[in-house]
Amino acid sequence: MPAARLGRTSAGLTALALLAATRAGAQRTLTLADVGRLRSVEDVRLSPSGEWLAYTVTSVDSAADRSETHIWLASWTGAVDTLLTGSSSSERQPRWRPDGDALAYLSAGEDPRGVEQVWAIDRDGGTPRRLTAAPGGVSDFAWSPDGRHLAYVATDPTPDDTLQDSSKRGRPRPIVIDRLQFKKDYVGYLDHRRSHIYVVDLEGGAPRQLTVGDVDDALPAWSPDGRQIAFVSKRSGEGDRTDNWDVYVVDAGGGEPRRLTTYAGDDNDPEWGSALAWSPDGTQIAYLRAGPQRLIYYALWKLAVVSVATGSSRVLTAALDRWVSDPQWSPDGAAIWVLLEDDRAMQLARVSVAGGAVERVIAGRQVVSGFSAAGGRLAFISSTPLQPPEVFVLDGQTPRRLSHQNDEWLRGVTLGRVEEFSFRARDGLGIHGLLVKPPNYQPGRRYPMVVRVHGGPDEQWQTEFDLEFQIFAAQGWVVLAPNPRGGTGRGEAFSTAIYRHWGEKDARDILGAVDWAVGKGLADQTRLGIAGWSYGAMLVNYIIVEDTRFAAAIAGGGSGNPLAGYGADQYVREYESEIGPPWKNTEVWIRLARPFLHADRIVTPTLFIHGEKDANLSVTNSEQMYQALRSLGRDTQLVIYPDEYHIPGRPSFLRDRMSRYVDWFSRHFAAVRSATK
Repeated sequence: MPAARLGRTSAGLTALALLAATRAGAQRTLTLADVGRLRSVEDVRLSPSGEWLAYTVTSVDSAADRSETHIWLASWTGAVDTLLTGSSSSERQPRWRPDGDALAYLSAGEDPRGVEQVWAIDRDGGTPRRLTAAPGGVSDFAWSPDGRHLAYVATDPTPDDTLQDSSKRGRPRPIVIDRLQFKKDYVGYLDHRRSHIYVVDLEGGAPRQLTVGDVDDALPAWSPDGRQIAFVSKRSGEGDRTDNWDVYVVDAGGGEPRRLTTYAGDDNDPEWGSALAWSPDGTQIAYLRAGPQRLIYYALWKLAVVSVATGSSRVLTAALDRWVSDPQWSPDGAAIWVLLEDDRAMQLARVSVAGGAVERVIAGRQVVSGFSAAGGRLAFISSTPLQPPEVFVLDGQTPRRLSHQNDEWLRGVTLGRVEEFSFRARDGLGIHGLLVKPPNYQPGRRYPMVVRVHGGPDEQWQTEFDLEFQIFAAQGWVVLAPNPRGGTGRGEAFSTAIYRHWGEKDARDILGAVDWAVGKGLADQTRLGIAGWSYGAMLVNYIIVEDTRFAAAIAGGGSGNPLAGYGADQYVREYESEIGPPWKNTEVWIRLARPFLHADRIVTPTLFIHGEKDANLSVTNSEQMYQALRSLGRDTQLVIYPDEYHIPGRPSFLRDRMSRYVDWFSRHFAAVRSATK
C-alpha cells in the first residue's frame, strides 16, 4: 500500500511507512537457500473493459536450472488469480486482443533454437495458437484496432534459417565485420541483419514487410483508425555513429515511411522500452525525448508529443527535472500517464497535455514498476523494501492488492529494517540513500557493514524489495546503499556531475556515506566491505585504489581500464561522445584508467566476477585487474561464469554468486576480528 510522505528526523533517518522490523509470527531469517524463491511480477495489462488483468510471473525451475516466465490471469475483483499459460518454454509480453476475449504473447514454444513467435490464447484458456512464423523470430508486436491484423518486428533470418537441408545447419562460418559498432551484449557480433516491421492478416495471407533498409525499426504502434503504424528508427545518417532515433509513420497498407520528429537527438530509444502512444483522436503521438547527444545517458528523458499531421512537437515536462517513462493517454486525451522517478522512489503521475502540469497520483515511498489503464480503471505493480513487487488496482483513491505471488515463502521470515538516510557531502550537497539493519539489530552496537554501489551510473537505489540486501542483513551486517552523484532521481545536474570524471565526486560521496555510518555508531570501521556491479564495480575499483579502509571488496562485471574496453565492448558511441577517441584525448583515458595503472596502491582483498560473453564490459577488464593484483601478490580471485553475458541468468550461477559474496565478506571480516583480538 502506498505510504504518506514522512519528514526527516533530526538524525537524518526516515523510517519507511508501513514497514516493520519484523512480521507477525516471523520465525527465521533469510538464508542462501532463499535465493531463487523470489517470484518476479511484471508487465500488468488490463483488458479493454477493465474487467480482467494479465501479468507475468518469473520463477526459478531449480531442477532444470533455468528461469521461467508465465502469464497469469486475474479478475478486477480478485476472485480469480490463476495461471493462464504454462508451456515448457516461457511466455512474455501479454497483449489483449481489442475485444478482450484473447491474449497474444511472445514465446519460443517448442522451437529447439529458442526463436520467439507471436502466440495467442483465449481468455478462458485452451490450446495456444501460433500467429507468426518469422524465420529470424519476433521481438515485438501490436494488435490492430480491429483485432484482424498484427504488426510485428522480425529480425532478418540467418543463413541457417534459409537452408532447406537441416543437416547443413550450424556449420561455422567466418565472422565478417564492417560496422562501427560490431558488438552488443546478449547478441554478440553484429552483422547487417536488421529488424523490420511486418503486418500479417490473421484471417489468411502472407505477411507484408512494411520497412526495409540497413537500419533497425522498432516499437510499432497502430493509429486508432488502423490506417497508420508509428515506429522508431535511425534513418538519418549512419546509425552506428548516432543515437538519433526518430519517430516515423507508415501507411498500414505499405508505402514510404514519413519522418515526424526532427530533433537532433534521441527520440524514444527502444533500449529504454517505452512504447509510442497515440492520442485517442489519432492526431498526436506521445514519446520520450532525451537531452543533447553529447550527454548520452546522463540526460533526462522528457515527455513529448508530436503532431501526426505537421510534425510539430512539444516537450510537456521541460520544467520537470526528473526522468519520466512509459507514457499512456487518458481516455479523454487531456492527460498522459507516466512513471516518474524521484529520489529513491518511482511514482505514477498524470501530465496535462494543455499545460504540462504534473499530478502525482501514486506517490509515497515505493516503486511503481508498471501500470495499465483501460475501461476507466487502473492497475499497477508496486514494491516496497519489505514487499516484493505485486499487482495492485486503484479503487477510487485506495490501492487494493490483487496478487500474492510471494506471500508463501516470505511467511515466517524476519526481514531487516530498511531506513532512508541523508548527509551533507564535503561541498554541502545532500547525498541520500538506503540503510538496512540486521533483523535483530541492537542500538548502540557496531556491526560489520557492506557498502553496495549501484551500477549504471544512470540508476538509483530505490525503496523496493532487494533480496541481496536482506540476505546480507541476515548475516548480521548493516547494508549501506548510497546514491552518489552520477545517478538518477535527483535531476540532470546531479547526474552529469561525473561526466568525464568517473570515480571522483561519486567516490567521495560513497566514502562520505561510510564516514556518516561510522560516525553514527552503526558500523565497525575495521570490518567494512564494498561491492558493486557494472559501473558500480568500476566505482569500487576507483575507491580501493585510493582508500585502504575496506577489509574486502567485490567488483562484478566492471572495469579498471577503459582503454581495454574500446573496441572490445558495445560502447563506441558513448566513449567517443563523453571521452573522445583515445588518440585525441589520451590524457583523459589515462586518468580514467588509474585503478589499473596504479594497481600497486590496492591492498584490499578483492574478488572479481564476470560473464564470459559480456559485451557490455568485456571480461578482459576483470582479467586485467585480477592479473595485476595477482602479480602484486595481493589476496584476490577471479570467477568467470561460462556462456553468460553482463548479468548472469542461470539460477545456479546466481546462487553461486550470492554464496561467494557471503563467503568472501565473512572470511575477511573474521580475519580482521581474529587479527585484532
